[in-house]
Amino acid sequence: MISAVLIASAATLAAPVAGALAHRRLRQAAGARLLRIDTPNGIDEQGFVRIGGIEQWISIRGEDRDNPVMLEIHGGPGASNAIHAPRTRSWEKHFTIVRWDMRGTGKTLGHSGADGQGELGFARMYEDAVEVTEYVRARMDVDRVVLVANSFGSTFGLRLARQYPDRYSAYVGTDQNIHDGGRDDSAHRALLARLRAAGKRRELAAVEESGTDLLTWTAEQYAAYAKIVATTDPLTFRTMKSVVMKSLWFSPLHSLRELGTLGQGMKLSEQILPATAAFDDWADGTDFDLPFFVFQGDRDVLTPTDRARRYFDDVHAPVKEFALIEEASHFASFLHPDRFLDLMLTKVRPVVTGRRPATVSR
Repeated sequence: MISAVLIASAATLAAPVAGALAHRRLRQAAGARLLRIDTPNGIDEQGFVRIGGIEQWISIRGEDRDNPVMLEIHGGPGASNAIHAPRTRSWEKHFTIVRWDMRGTGKTLGHSGADGQGELGFARMYEDAVEVTEYVRARMDVDRVVLVANSFGSTFGLRLARQYPDRYSAYVGTDQNIHDGGRDDSAHRALLARLRAAGKRRELAAVEESGTDLLTWTAEQYAAYAKIVATTDPLTFRTMKSVVMKSLWFSPLHSLRELGTLGQGMKLSEQILPATAAFDDWADGTDFDLPFFVFQGDRDVLTPTDRARRYFDDVHAPVKEFALIEEASHFASFLHPDRFLDLMLTKVRPVVTGRRPATVSR
């Protein structure tokens, strides 16, 4: 649901001045050095795997193949997590990180183009996620993987965790997105109040014109709403600029051409949003047969923290824990990667390995 916020900025970054290009090359080189994995039992492989009838990009990285395997489901839709690899490099000391660009996203889109993405719909992409899970289990020779889903990816994540508890050792949601069939309009009302207080008449008119019935919104209205939410909340907007856009611009894994493809993918993927408006996570069920964790930014306005907390409180699971990442809105795990890692090491890793948490160096 954040994809539209990034598109204009990605396009702007595609035509920088010469000095900015030189600085970018230096930062990319430093990022590439940081990402090197040379440990004896490490793994660093990236490439295209046939998933759901098309070639999709998957990266598997970690310093020790014996560590728990973490499969990420990125958000957006269409917002690849691969750009954050340098920021999350410390995670790879303790987990083997699997990142996947869904159809319509990033390197998967760049590989075969918009016409080669097949069906861009929630059901098809959900089956892709199941197939990716099976590929990772086989490739890493493990029975279960830790499922980590962020933002719109957590819409897939909840359903995967509920349906396939035998394939995942734990579920971790961050920027947890909870659907309630459109019953709760508190976030919408909070946005209207914020816009009125700030005197932002143009944005206020756009939000009011869309109305409160999410079931009637178009993909364009969803995108416009997310953009207004993100750019009018100071903490979210600062995070967009200081974390997301810098990660995008300096990514050692992406060329200038691919920056344009990332923007294209975020726009292309918006079409799946209206079909999820009627989803109701409470109606779908709050019983999970696996450990269940939510690590949420304490000031998230895009996927509201209070809604994630209310859903969590109703969850029944063998183990469950909710933790706030303080001074964070959306993108909490990438704004504070060390805090997120601390939670993974102290809350999640002991559960999936059966070992006590240890003091570790990063």
